[in-house]
Amino acid sequence: MTARTRHRDPARKPLSRGRLTAFLIVAVAAAVIIGANAHLVAVALSSQPDCVAHLKAPGGGEGAFRAAKSSC
Repeated sequence: MTARTRHRDPARKPLSRGRLTAFLIVAVAAAVIIGANAHLVAVALSSQPDCVAHLKAPGGGEGAFRAAKSSC
């Protein structure tokens, strides 16, 4: 026995090139999705939308909407 084969676990197979490629593709895709979601959360927390024109008093005509809680 050589030093290389003495420490290898016989039940453990080395990763084939196809499996390694598939693992890397999945890892990169997961990193892109996590990064995109982190960016969306950061933008949502740091931005404040401008006030939009809306009805201030209850009532109004068809197609007229009023803010539930106006901050303007």
